[in-house]
Amino acid sequence: MDDINFKELECTDKEVFDEYFGSRYCENAEYTFTNLYMWREMLNLQWAVDDDVLYIFSSNEETFAAWQPIGSQDKMHDAITKILQTAEQLRGGKEFMFVVVEKIFADELEKYPNAKFNITADRDNFDYVYLAQDLINLSGRKFHGKKNHLNAFKKEYPDAKYLPITEEIIPKCREELNLWYKEHKRANPDDPFIGYEQAAIHEIFDHFDAFKLKGGAILIDNRVVAFTFGEKLNSDTAVIHVEKADPTVRGIYVAINQAFVENEWSDMIYINREEDMGIDGLRQAKESYRPIKMIEKFNATLA
Repeated sequence: MDDINFKELECTDKEVFDEYFGSRYCENAEYTFTNLYMWREMLNLQWAVDDDVLYIFSSNEETFAAWQPIGSQDKMHDAITKILQTAEQLRGGKEFMFVVVEKIFADELEKYPNAKFNITADRDNFDYVYLAQDLINLSGRKFHGKKNHLNAFKKEYPDAKYLPITEEIIPKCREELNLWYKEHKRANPDDPFIGYEQAAIHEIFDHFDAFKLKGGAILIDNRVVAFTFGEKLNSDTAVIHVEKADPTVRGIYVAINQAFVENEWSDMIYINREEDMGIDGLRQAKESYRPIKMIEKFNATLA
């Protein structure tokens, strides 16, 4: 079997990834070019296309990981064989595993005849999915608290305005971004993730139009106090990649969430707001919006 020629991810690779990801109904927010590009350096991502299958690998000090191969179902058996062969060549002394794969691919691993896998659900990486109309209307008792926060925001800041993100307001978004990270670095000086994320978002702003993203911002007194961006994930779902806001502005997170979905995604049925990474406060916040479903993801190691 021929070796696969891997390369690092570049901005100009978007078209290839969009073609593969768009060829199927994917609900897993990991499988968007924006996500992969934002975290490519932290994850040491490499990729290749071989025999009409898209392969993605990542690594850290302990682990050499394969992501779900993207291609037609009849190619998955051979794809798993190629991945195992590649891992044997490249992993060195690192543990090999499959990461953040969908149920449909976990099932392929279960029935693969040439190896046995220990497959575990990765709860910290499950995506939270909501009905778009729930996030827009905040109707009924279950959203009573959210509606109160939104009304308090509107009452306290009657001149606040929502604007879609354009080249004109990206500099103002960058200013808010830097303020947000300054506070978080002060609170968590040893967290490397914060610096990665800040740099990644600035990079996305550098290529905002090329990534075909939709974004929204709330301005008070000509200052961006919240911004967010996302994209279409599949035919009926939008995914929200980033949401940042000034936490001293009461109700601002509810306000930017509601306004963004209402203005940019009201034609979608579902909104995927990604995972909680096992962070208690984030889990609580995401559960408080009453997800309609969770997108399961699985990891697998060789038994």
